[in-house]
Amino acid sequence: MANKRQSFSFWESARMAWETLLANKVRSALTVLGVFIAVVVLVMVFSIMYGVDKDLRAQLEQFGTDTLLIFKFEPGIHIGRLPQEWRLRKPLKYEDAEAIRDDAPSVRDVCVELDSWHPEGTKEVFTPVARYKGKEVTAVNFEGVTPSYQNVQNATVEQGRFFSEAENEHKLDVVVIGHDLADTLFPAHDSLDKEIQLNGMSFRIVGVMAKSKGVFLRDSNSDKQFFVPYLTYRKHRPQDRENFLTARALPGKKAAAQDEITGILRRRRGDGFNKPDSFGISSGEAISNQFRSIIGSIALLTIAVASVGMLVGGVGVMNIMLMSVTERTHEIGVRKAIGARSKDVVRQFLVEAMVLTGSAGVAAVLFCLGLIALLNIVLPSWPMAVPGWVIPVSVAAAMSVGLFFGIYPAAKAAKLDPVEALRYE
Repeated sequence: MANKRQSFSFWESARMAWETLLANKVRSALTVLGVFIAVVVLVMVFSIMYGVDKDLRAQLEQFGTDTLLIFKFEPGIHIGRLPQEWRLRKPLKYEDAEAIRDDAPSVRDVCVELDSWHPEGTKEVFTPVARYKGKEVTAVNFEGVTPSYQNVQNATVEQGRFFSEAENEHKLDVVVIGHDLADTLFPAHDSLDKEIQLNGMSFRIVGVMAKSKGVFLRDSNSDKQFFVPYLTYRKHRPQDRENFLTARALPGKKAAAQDEITGILRRRRGDGFNKPDSFGISSGEAISNQFRSIIGSIALLTIAVASVGMLVGGVGVMNIMLMSVTERTHEIGVRKAIGARSKDVVRQFLVEAMVLTGSAGVAAVLFCLGLIALLNIVLPSWPMAVPGWVIPVSVAAAMSVGLFFGIYPAAKAAKLDPVEALRYE
């Protein structure tokens, strides 16, 4: 029976608190604005983090966990200008990939990629533009790749085929284009064997790539690929020399493959025994961990900023509750005079504070759900998803602010002398 009376008392206090909130809509809204903003920030940041994590895991699943990325400096995320020592390093060579394929027993296969990127800049402004019968697509991802690219990078050809080793050796002008590029230039999906132009060069389309998974380990033009055979690319652009190597290790032998590749490249590049590597080796998994580390740091900063919002909102809640105690002094005296205990008064004011901030938390969550749904429609390539645990945690955090900052006003109300309170006007 006692438990039933306690439950009734709680919900009765919650009902009274809701009525008080509705009676002072503007004041209540302004009071919890800080809590609302803080919860919005938390939900949005964690939703972005969750979406990014799902995106990275999907890409790693496609890219493969046994793949190693090799360049003249460490592949990954670099903020700011690259060190001069990195920029002045000599490029990797096509022959380096052949040496790795022949001399590294733990490596299944190697591919080489080449494009117009130059770390030291270039006087030539080369902007690849693909054209077909009056239609054009700018910022095309024009690359020369070896035929092994398909197997090493788990690339999926949606239509047609990838080019062969014979086509590479004979420097034939064939191309495999990306999913978005094909959709734009060939909406009827009849791109195979068509002649497509790229900056005055003509290529015959032999394949169309499947749409890429994720966005974070690939650039913004990842579905606008324009892949030609490596030696064909060298024929058209002999000035480009920045080779990027990708090696696929045998299952379970990625660490051994990395050691073997390191030894081979150090010998070929003349790195002294007491000198650091003049190249970098990484993996999709390492880059994703780097992303997660950066995002985690941003999340901690966001939590700190949101905590300030919670604090501001909490101070507002305490002020409004103190004002409420003053306005309802006579009511409190009446309740205590007819038998209400101090803990009943404390519970009433704490429940009011929790309902106030909890309502702000629920409103913030609903706002975020609507905003994320809208952003997923407007920006479908940007990964955003709300993890299930964020909703109850956000609302609980908002209610905890009301609980903490409502303690002092509730205690002050409970300590009022019923006789003095009844005299208060």
